[in-house]
Amino acid sequence: MAKAVEVESLTVHYDKVPVLWEVSFEVPQGGLIGIIGPNGAGKSTLIKTLLGLHKPVSGTVRLLGHRFQDVQSRVAYVPQRTSIDWTFPISVLEVVVMGRYGKLGLLKWVKRKDKMAAYHALEKVGMHEYADRQISELSGGQQQRVFLARALLQEADLYFMDEPFAGVDMATEEALLELMSGLKKEGKTLLIVHHDLATVKTMFDWVILLNTCLIDSGPCQEVLTQENIQKAYGNASYLLNETKKLTETKSRGV
Repeated sequence: MAKAVEVESLTVHYDKVPVLWEVSFEVPQGGLIGIIGPNGAGKSTLIKTLLGLHKPVSGTVRLLGHRFQDVQSRVAYVPQRTSIDWTFPISVLEVVVMGRYGKLGLLKWVKRKDKMAAYHALEKVGMHEYADRQISELSGGQQQRVFLARALLQEADLYFMDEPFAGVDMATEEALLELMSGLKKEGKTLLIVHHDLATVKTMFDWVILLNTCLIDSGPCQEVLTQENIQKAYGNASYLLNETKKLTETKSRGV
């Protein structure tokens, strides 16, 4: 089985305080992988470390069988919307075209074909009519769609997304899920930080359950047990019950 991500004994500190501790797991290529856990569990830190944005104290990381530096052009990242400076004066189209920079390299100009590809990516996320708008003029859900379009333009094999569903409306959530499912069908791998435990089973094939250390990693049905959820969230077995209720409701078409 080809592996999208391999992590061994990864430890990360902030000011000598452990945020991730001896985390080891593997993720297969091709699928939707949820990274879940309580607030402060180290979810965002994990993907930033995998992308080389944080330096670990110890441990090794391999993406698509290689070091990140060797496959950087095959990896895309959608950061948390709250981490972006939305006041920066830039148009929607310009934001999306930034997804081409990795392939253009230094001192190469954006060409017409790159702009056309950006328009096509915006069409996929239903935002082509906003191409000339300032990014600051958009709603939170619209901004999230634009950043997904930028990631699509990278034509990556491995996508990291940090809370893409946070603060978006139902229509945007459904549109994002449809796009993500399409990427999965193309054989892409998506690792997605997610906070809503009740929707995990309906969204993801595979789960990485964290709370500073790794609680478990694997197919949703195997990982989301009452024992594992209690380890991660404390005495929160009701969360598992809510997950079961939601799954049963959706299966009945209610």
